[in-house]
Amino acid sequence: MVPRGGETSSWNPRHSVKRRMIRGFIRFLFTFLVKVRIEGEDNIPESGPLIVAANHFHFVDPLAVIYAMPWPLDFIGGFHMRFAPLIVRWLPRLWGLYRVRREGSSRDALRQAEEALLAGGILGIFPEGGSWATVLRPPRPGSAFLATRTQARILPVGLDGLPQIFPCLKRLKRATVTIRIGKPIGPFALSAKGRAGRVELDLIGEAILRAIAELIPLTVRGVYSNDPVLRRKAEEVAAYPWAGGAFIPNRTRALQSKNEEKGAT
Repeated sequence: MVPRGGETSSWNPRHSVKRRMIRGFIRFLFTFLVKVRIEGEDNIPESGPLIVAANHFHFVDPLAVIYAMPWPLDFIGGFHMRFAPLIVRWLPRLWGLYRVRREGSSRDALRQAEEALLAGGILGIFPEGGSWATVLRPPRPGSAFLATRTQARILPVGLDGLPQIFPCLKRLKRATVTIRIGKPIGPFALSAKGRAGRVELDLIGEAILRAIAELIPLTVRGVYSNDPVLRRKAEEVAAYPWAGGAFIPNRTRALQSKNEEKGAT
């Protein structure tokens, strides 16, 4: 495998030495604590620019991506890990990432990620924008935006079994974690601007999530399931739960909407 972004790449990931050490530690932990299966390694390209896009059901997901990829890849994402125990919340600071805000402008993070990709870099992203549910949800616009701005291909990755790691460890058992790597898709480009361009961007985001859906079990494909019952249940938890920088559970959000409707009548 060609190191970094490839022989012709100018990408030089931040903290690369430190990241390689962290990746070695992560691989040791995974080997010791879980049973890991990686499928589709032959689909990993030899060079960037490349966006590694995976489903996000658990706070351990970034570690699984680091475990499976041959590069000390960059990440773009939220800095605060609301659903993670305090003991592992240091990881984003130690690894380093392009930090986005849950609500509001994230121009600096997107600009930095774009520059890394234009230099031939490898970027990890979780298109759903958080791990508040264990079924696949619609994408946030970031992954499609970066793909069209940089012409980087998308490497879809399906993660399965990570939410079972800690319940299994409590029973002194090792969970089975499967990392499925699909064939790259793209590159993508926009043919329109304004509202029509935003529609195209949404369709590209949907294409990325559907590629990921093909790599995870039928029962967790969420809003991309062919089963109307599973799809309806997923839609109940699919709404992006951050507003004004605060986390608002979807159940609370639904109650707020009902109260607003009552107040309007």
